[in-house]
Formats: sequence, structure tokens, C-alpha cells
Amino acid sequence: MSRCRRCVGTLENMAQSLSPALARRVALAAQGFGRVPTDVVPGVRQLGAVIDRLGLLQIDSVNVFERSHYLPVFARLGNYDKAQLDRVTYSPRITEYWAHEASFIPVDTLPLLRWRQQEYRERAEADADSWFAANRPMTEWLLTELAAKGPMRASEIEHESNTRSGSWWGWSDVKRGLETLFRWGDVVSAGRTRFERVYALPEQVLPAAVRELHVARDEAMRRLVSISARAHGVGTADDIADYFRLKAVDAVPAIRQLEEAGELLPVTIDGWGKPAWLHRDARLPRRMQATALLSPFDPVVWARARALRLFDFHYRIEIYTPEPKRVFGYYVLPVLIDDQVVGRVDLKNDRQAGVLRVRAAWAEDGAPDHTAARLAPVLRQTMQWQGLESIEVSAKGNLAAALAAEISSEN
Repeated sequence: MSRCRRCVGTLENMAQSLSPALARRVALAAQGFGRVPTDVVPGVRQLGAVIDRLGLLQIDSVNVFERSHYLPVFARLGNYDKAQLDRVTYSPRITEYWAHEASFIPVDTLPLLRWRQQEYRERAEADADSWFAANRPMTEWLLTELAAKGPMRASEIEHESNTRSGSWWGWSDVKRGLETLFRWGDVVSAGRTRFERVYALPEQVLPAAVRELHVARDEAMRRLVSISARAHGVGTADDIADYFRLKAVDAVPAIRQLEEAGELLPVTIDGWGKPAWLHRDARLPRRMQATALLSPFDPVVWARARALRLFDFHYRIEIYTPEPKRVFGYYVLPVLIDDQVVGRVDLKNDRQAGVLRVRAAWAEDGAPDHTAARLAPVLRQTMQWQGLESIEVSAKGNLAAALAAEISSEN
């Protein structure tokens, strides 16, 4: 384990237990929080380093505030140019696949997920009632089209079946065929245009070293668990498995093997009620300084059971909840202050009016008195990052009045 003046101890002298507060700080440090801020606008190198640290950026199409994959980077680095992140995520070193969910991942991670591609293929081929069973000629035709014409978006492919329907998010058979092939690895991502995925044959975009690399399933599991454990800092078997949606039957043996190798260290954490493992390279900060808005799909909070265990924060996405039944709002972002999640805000990017709308603002029970004062500058930085001109705070929520006063005082 690396040593630093901000660490509580080293492997040689630390006990085999962590306090819940230290576990929180370890988890946040592993995710890239607590770094000393600078005035330098992050560039491609720093943005790429965030993806390397996290192992993936989850992709989501909801754009009421900002597409989700941009937000973890902003939470960790502050104001940056989104076009620069596009340069990274659409570069040859990054690709897309179903990792946690749909995610940007380092291209070197793709061979570690070949077993998943094979499972998707075998499941479809074994099901006589599957879409593939009824549409095999469509998938064969799509491969021929991509071979002849090169990378294309689904909307660019001319076919009588390329019309939207009412199922599968309104996907046409062309889109469903491409997504089926994408899951199998027969088709890969060649980037995006206006956020629409561009599909390609592997040989059209992936280097031979990636295409030809075959990793045994057990080794792939160990490497995926290693990436996950490093990104967690400390976590239970369920935490570590969930990062790449692994099954316990695969994840637990890999955890044990990494424990035997000394990469994972078994620890107990009061109140967790489950065995946990600390990654040997985890930082052990004495304190955590951070103020950030977290995407609903940020690794810090995407596993709801872990968020509850770490922060005593009960979180549910209400996007698909009918409006009258929503408690906190439509697109609600948890508010991180230091090592606690202390509130949540429902944000809307009103691009036409140039306004960042805080449609609701809530403080958690026990949130510090300075929550609004700490949050207001982050919202102003968010406004600037989004190229907006003002912030308007609605009256909904027990933090709204204090936040509106702080925002007003900054004007």
C-alpha cells in the first residue's frame, strides 16, 4: 500500500477493521474525490485518467439536465470542456459495451467481457422464440451491409424494416438486429453522432491486438474483480461483483484468489454486517474535502444498497415514477459534501432560456448548517460549465429557501 501524510496507517500497522467513517473516505478516495483542486482546465490526459480510475462511465440517454457520462468527470474535476471528453470517449482507446450497464470502457477491457458476449449469443440461439430465431436473415444482411459500406448509424441503413415500432423502446428491426450483434461482439461501436451509436465490424475499428486476444473466463473474472475492487477501495462481495454485473458464483472465487495473492485484504466494518475487502493500493485519508453533484449513475451511488450502507442515504430514481407520486423530483442528483451525502437537487437545463433550474432542493436529516452555502458555488460552476446565464431555485424542498438565498447573495 502506498504511504502518504494524509493516510491513517499502513498495511503493517493498521488493524483488520475500518470504522464506517474511514470506509466512506476510502471509497470516495478510490473514486477520485479529495484531490487538491487546481486552476488548470482539465485536458484529455486528466479526463482519460478519470475513466482509467473508474474503469467505466455508464451511459444513459436522459438529457433533461446533462447526459450522465459527463457528470462523474465534472464531479471529480470541475469545469472542463465536454468536447474534450468526447475526444477521449470516441477515441481508439475507448469503446462501448454492456459492462455495468451500457458503458464507455477502456478498449483493453473488452476482451475481458467476451464470455458475456458468448452467453448472450448462446441464450438467443437456444431460444426458439427469441427475436433472433425469427430474424436470422436480418442479422446476416446487416453484417453484409456494414462490410460493404463501413460504419453506420441504424438510421442510415436503408431497409423496409427500418421503421420504429411500439416495443423495445420503439426500435426498428434494423436497430434490434444491430443491438443483438453488438451484444454478441459481432458488431462494435465506432463512436456516436448526435449521441446515436455508430455500428461497425470489429476489424473496421478495433486493433488486431484487441480482436485476437482471448482471455480464459477465470482470468477475465479475476481481472474484472481487480478493476472493481480498486475502484471501490473497500467493498463487500456484492459491491465488487455489481460493478461489472458479475454473478456471485464467478466473483467470489476471484475475490478469494486475489485475497490469497495479497491484492485484497479482508477487513470488518462496524455496521456493514458482511465481510469486506480493502484493495492493497487504497488510500486511507484522515479527512475528505469534496463538494459535488453526483449523477444517478455515478458509481458512488448507483448501487443503492451500498449507498445506504456507506452514507445512510436512501436513493431511488423517480424518472419512471408518475409525477404525482414522486417524492423528490424527476432528475435528482445527490449532493456530496466532504464524506457525506447531505442532500439532493432536481435539476433541469433550460437551454432555450439559458437557465439552470433547481426544481427542488432537499437536505437530509442531520445535514450540516452550511449545506446551502457549500452547494451554491457548485451550482454556479455547473451553470458556467453548461454555458447558461442564470440559476433559478423553485420553492420545493426543505433546502430551497436557504439555497435561493445563497444563490441570490452571489449575484
